[in-house]
Amino acid sequence: MPLINIVYASQRHAPSLKKDIAAAITALTAGILHKDPKVTAVIVSEADPADWFAGGASLAEQELASYWIDVHVTEGTNTKDEKAAYLDAVFARMAELIGPLHHETYLHVDEVKADAYGFGGLSQEHRYHHRH
Repeated sequence: MPLINIVYASQRHAPSLKKDIAAAITALTAGILHKDPKVTAVIVSEADPADWFAGGASLAEQELASYWIDVHVTEGTNTKDEKAAYLDAVFARMAELIGPLHHETYLHVDEVKADAYGFGGLSQEHRYHHRH
């Protein structure tokens, strides 16, 4: 049940781009991190490349794209190898979607304690204990 917050900056603009990004990240999150897409929430926001600076120059000046993706998952539910594979796959897919990426492009898998994280008014810890 991850919450995924995506902010991206790109020279590319298409009516379906935000939806395409959300779909791609949801699919990768399901396939690599084993998260149920039915309870995955994604927020996609666009930033102006002229307002995004990396390495001292704007992305607009560098003609590059970038993103910041913050993924909240329950602590201990993914291995280091899964998280590494996820970072790699997301970088490759986002490059396809938004264009050549600046090296300073970030994804953070934030592991949250099960008793402090949940949805629908119930913590993940509560759900776990009532499942078993």
